[in-house]
Amino acid sequence: MPAVADVTAFLDRLAPPATAAGWDNVGLLLGSAAGPADRVVTCLTVTPEVVAEAVREKAGLIVSHHPILFKGAKRLTAGDPEGKLLLPLLRAGVAVHSPHTAFDNCPGGINDILCDRLAIKDAQPLRPREGPRQVKLAVYVPEADLAKVSDALFAAGAGAIGKYNECSFRVAGTGTFFAGEGTNPAVGARGRREEAAELRLEVVLPEHLVAPALLAMRAAHSYEEPAYDVYQTKAGVSGGEGRVGDLAKPSTLGKLAKALKAAVKSAAVHVVGDAAKPVRRVAVACGAAGEFLPDAARAKADAFVTGEMRFHDALLAQALGVGALLPGHYASERPGVEELAAMLSKEFPTAAVWASRDERDPLAVV
Repeated sequence: MPAVADVTAFLDRLAPPATAAGWDNVGLLLGSAAGPADRVVTCLTVTPEVVAEAVREKAGLIVSHHPILFKGAKRLTAGDPEGKLLLPLLRAGVAVHSPHTAFDNCPGGINDILCDRLAIKDAQPLRPREGPRQVKLAVYVPEADLAKVSDALFAAGAGAIGKYNECSFRVAGTGTFFAGEGTNPAVGARGRREEAAELRLEVVLPEHLVAPALLAMRAAHSYEEPAYDVYQTKAGVSGGEGRVGDLAKPSTLGKLAKALKAAVKSAAVHVVGDAAKPVRRVAVACGAAGEFLPDAARAKADAFVTGEMRFHDALLAQALGVGALLPGHYASERPGVEELAAMLSKEFPTAAVWASRDERDPLAVV
């Protein structure tokens, strides 16, 4: 039987908390990591209906897209709204985890799910995120030291490229040196120029690990003064927020609105722009993401799909010539909740996992 810690560890691998927006509140927010998670319910928001369902169904964990305690709380009592909501979960031993913006933007997250449902191909981040600063370390070693120095660098965190570890490059060459007075060379002798067969060992590593990696390299190296170079590399792109790509088949804003309505099971889709407008390139940012509209314009998107936006953002979309499609906040993110339940079921086949059956969009169309 999985524990809450097992499920949250999987969620943190899927949607690393470090990639969440700085203002967000993600991770395990309520309950014990040691508790059971043989019954898990996913939802968009922890509402009284979701709480009642989780308690009734004896769930051990709620995975809620939107965080609880988002603004912080000074008290939790039966007389205040948050206490009234969360105290029944505490009494029943139900934990709550939220991935929120980390799940919005991770590979396979909500924005990718929306792209898949709308047949948007080759989607890339709408707002790319700069990757961590890295350096390349090149150290010159005699063949006898190669294994020791490599192992020391790998143990210090060097050589990781994506999901691959212990990555390096080695090339043979000849080094020269002249050992002066007071030296004790590992090869050759003092007072004359020496030549030594060496290997150039190259590894990449995060910038903050340079100092410990150099200490580890020196400790493993047989030379008194190992020769090495440290190169600053240009930061690459490491994911990002939103998505933009091309439709598999060109469409119009009106037809895309109908496809979106069906894809997310929305009661209605607000359309900003001419329904006959040709659409090929589409930007996507789930939830309330009107601030991504200028990014969509810079990416030359014909249409921008988000859950909701302010009135003045709609006017800006008109001014920028970008069609906007708004199926509602709930409708834009509920597909992610449903597919996340399927992911968890596959990862933890002995657990019962379901998307909340009682949660409803608080906005109704009359």
